[in-house]
Amino acid sequence: MINTIRKTENKIICSYCKSEHIKKDGKRKTKNRDLIQRYKCLDCKKRFILNDGFYRMRNSAGKITLCLDLFYRGVSTRKIQEHLNAFYPHNSSWVSIYEWIIKYSKQISKFTNNLKLNIGEEIQVDEIEYHRRKSHKAKKGIEENWFIDSICPETKFMVASEYGKSRGHKETKQVILRAKSRSINQIKIVTTDGLNAYDKVIKKVFGYNKKLKQYNVIHNKNISSKDEGFNYPIERLHNNIRQRTKVFRGFHGSIESANAIMKGWEIYYNFITKHQGIECCPYELATDLKLNSNNKWLELIYLSKK
Repeated sequence: MINTIRKTENKIICSYCKSEHIKKDGKRKTKNRDLIQRYKCLDCKKRFILNDGFYRMRNSAGKITLCLDLFYRGVSTRKIQEHLNAFYPHNSSWVSIYEWIIKYSKQISKFTNNLKLNIGEEIQVDEIEYHRRKSHKAKKGIEENWFIDSICPETKFMVASEYGKSRGHKETKQVILRAKSRSINQIKIVTTDGLNAYDKVIKKVFGYNKKLKQYNVIHNKNISSKDEGFNYPIERLHNNIRQRTKVFRGFHGSIESANAIMKGWEIYYNFITKHQGIECCPYELATDLKLNSNNKWLELIYLSKK
């Protein structure tokens, strides 16, 4: 019995034979997720259950999304474990909570990264320095890493981000290229600091007009530290990120997990929490996506499995 069906609006389609001739076929009893509807295909006669993003998970969807929300609101995995121990008889370890964060941050980001954006003409790009442990064993030392991100000052939407080992051409190009592809050529101004890597990357990504001897976008490059306030939207964003990540204790010694955790924070910032400056979530201004549930984590997980 394999969980391999997909749901479109009001229809359930069997992925074995693509048939729409489906009927309900009882319910499957689970220990911690209550009863789950079982289906049968009338054409290929195979039985299956709906993959809602929580297939074979040993905890309920509400409990898992609660942990995601608590983590990105500032509660550590061990404190979340204490909370579960107090209110849920079937407890989960902090390791399980950490694995849920990695799993669903990756899953949701695959969906959100494909959303086309309606943003303003300017994006701001900047980076944050981190010192990550090379391993969970402290004796192996630390190394310098960078979190590079871009934001639309108008909608406050974080357009693209990446956690990597450096802030060289490869890493900055990855972020700016993703920002360009998601914005459907709406970007006219790119604001950065004085990092030399941005010159070459912006020229390569957006192109350079040899006749006019200028970029196809305006590169608003700030070199002087005296020019304060030119990029306050992204600086404010970085203050929020710093506040949450300063207690992460080296991202558990892994670039992959660090990047997944930061992808989750991007989801939290864009889709879950309201921005005080615009009094709504950034996605409401920057995308056509409609999230109707109070549990937006759960709705995003469902959407990511369609």
